[in-house]
Amino acid sequence: MNSSRIVLLFGAGFIAGLMNSIAGGGTIVSFPALIFAGISSISANATSTVALLPGTLAGVAGYRRLVPSVWKWIQMFAVVSLVGGLIGGILLTKTPEPLFDRLVPFLILFATILFTAGPFFVRVFRLQATETISQRWLVTAIVFQTLVAIYGGYFGAGIGILTLASLGLLGFENIHEMNAVKNALAFLINAVAAIYFIAKGLIDWPAAVIVGAGAIAGGFSGAHFSQKIPQKTVRAAVTTIGLLIAAVMFYKQFRG
Repeated sequence: MNSSRIVLLFGAGFIAGLMNSIAGGGTIVSFPALIFAGISSISANATSTVALLPGTLAGVAGYRRLVPSVWKWIQMFAVVSLVGGLIGGILLTKTPEPLFDRLVPFLILFATILFTAGPFFVRVFRLQATETISQRWLVTAIVFQTLVAIYGGYFGAGIGILTLASLGLLGFENIHEMNAVKNALAFLINAVAAIYFIAKGLIDWPAAVIVGAGAIAGGFSGAHFSQKIPQKTVRAAVTTIGLLIAAVMFYKQFRG
């Protein structure tokens, strides 16, 4: 691996870690960077999942004090998150590489739109908080989270927003408690997918180490700057980056 690729991957990891620690959406940067570095799309997707996993765990640790108060919800969604994440990982490995190559621009665009519209999307799904939750809404939320987990195991970008939406179906109003549950479930989804990808031999380990190192550095920087940078500014920057990358990927895949 030459120096230019090392700089590209470390820089992408840094930006991804920075984004994830402040507002999320890091996969939008790390995944395309791995492709631009010459790694096949499916391997790049799997490598990105593994490289960013430590940052996801750090997110769980950041909300550890709230875990006892939301433990019952984590338990309730844990199994479907693990099963869905594994199904998504299996579906990825069963997708022919040429087909996934053509899906890549659409996945990046979808993740970018999802990230941009995240606050509105969560508000739409949020219901009036109640002391008791009807069985219908509970089943709906569990089914929704299962689909989120499958998507997360398959691609991953945007699962935080989707998980917040599924919690909104249950009437959650405390954003900190929602984030505690979201981070725990996101880690389970990514972890089971990562284990499967490792078992299948899909990981480019030198690239994963470089992106992971950059992500850790970016995560620490994000923790420092998160209270100084307005969320709207970060979201605008992530949206711009995502749309530019999607445009490049569309051109790369569908140029005449």
